[in-house]
Amino acid sequence: MSEPKTIMAIGGHIGDMELTCGGVLATMALKGCKIITVALTAGERGNPPHLTVPEYRKQKVEEARAFAELLGGISVVWDYPDCELPVNDETRFQLCDEIRRYKPDVLLTHWGGSIHKDHISTHQLVFDAQLLAGLPSVEREEPAHFARGPYYCENWEDPNGYVPHTYMEVSDEGFELWEKAISHHWFTIHSKDFKYKEYYTHLMRVRGIEMRKTRAQTFMVEPMDRRVYKSEF
Repeated sequence: MSEPKTIMAIGGHIGDMELTCGGVLATMALKGCKIITVALTAGERGNPPHLTVPEYRKQKVEEARAFAELLGGISVVWDYPDCELPVNDETRFQLCDEIRRYKPDVLLTHWGGSIHKDHISTHQLVFDAQLLAGLPSVEREEPAHFARGPYYCENWEDPNGYVPHTYMEVSDEGFELWEKAISHHWFTIHSKDFKYKEYYTHLMRVRGIEMRKTRAQTFMVEPMDRRVYKSEF
């Protein structure tokens, strides 16, 4: 890596990006990259029986902060209620402003073939906001900024049409940092519905074997970005 980059990972809920690309984020953080996690909702309606929805939202915001802080990064959480993320000009420009404010080199987010409406909405918002943020003719408080991507993370809730394209290695040190950071997210360990931490731990190992490495996480890209231009074989 020539010089440290700023990586912005944008999820529908707190925990989405921390799981699906968290190993890569931790690995890049240890190389000096700046990490920005953006959750467009807190994901508070998955609250456990012992917490109310507002109590769980407060806990999850703190979990997001703790994860990002361990990576030396920044956590941003929007105020939209879980399951009610709108796709409109207000949210498009709000996300455009986040991109211009933090000036990431790369965007990571959800693939659109999802079973969750907030993931689908986030996918569309990132696609739209990336364009708006990069256009100098779109006048906002911050100047135009273009971020590469989006790279779409591998998520068990976003499986429809997902095909791994880009493999990114998760270093041993990055995995150790991720394990420590993800432990701050209550649901990843204690959920009775899905073994989140176990699933993504094993998935990193499987993708690593495919890459001939110890661990990896995968990303999908837009069809146009899969083109390879050559003058000869």
